[in-house]
Amino acid sequence: MATTNITMRIDEDLKSQLQELVSNLGMDMTTFFTISAKQAVREQRIPFAISMDVPNADTIRAIDDVRHGRNVSRSFSSVEELMEDLNAED
Repeated sequence: MATTNITMRIDEDLKSQLQELVSNLGMDMTTFFTISAKQAVREQRIPFAISMDVPNADTIRAIDDVRHGRNVSRSFSSVEELMEDLNAED
């Protein structure tokens, strides 16, 4: 089986964390990416869920604020009314 090289850019910290993880699992990065690629091709899908449904910490805090009535601005009946409020000098 002939092989080829793939060059990619990844965040340095993320790379280090991934290297540590795959090393703890007894493999190197090449093995990890090969396993992932083979599974994706075999299943004809990304081998893990990609979701926008998981809110990050900032979003979770904002949702909690709204639920508890904190840091909530008043509502506006028009864009013009909103812009007046935004541009008002306090």
